[in-house]
Amino acid sequence: MTSNLRGGLAALALLAGAMPAAAQTVEFTLINNSARALHYFYTSPSTDTNWGYDLLGDDGILESGYQGTVTIGDGSDQCEYDFKFVMDDSSETVISGVDICSLNEYTIYD
Repeated sequence: MTSNLRGGLAALALLAGAMPAAAQTVEFTLINNSARALHYFYTSPSTDTNWGYDLLGDDGILESGYQGTVTIGDGSDQCEYDFKFVMDDSSETVISGVDICSLNEYTIYD
């Protein structure tokens, strides 16, 4: 009986390794060290061609010199994300391939 249990556990472990990772929620600190206020912050998995919703919300603005906590909880199991920042002067910056799974903070510069 013990060998059957070990064999079943080994098969279960192999099956679990083949399954996709579970959806995740990631939090990190976003620091605005630019000279301008951040008005919109969009993210998407790098494999997606569409931007998600604005993570700052309808009335959210991250002023120059300030920081805040960002939560990405879009249901994706991906670690590699693209970021799009839209500043108060309507300038846009896109950063590709950010590993959000190992990210503790991200700083915006001019």
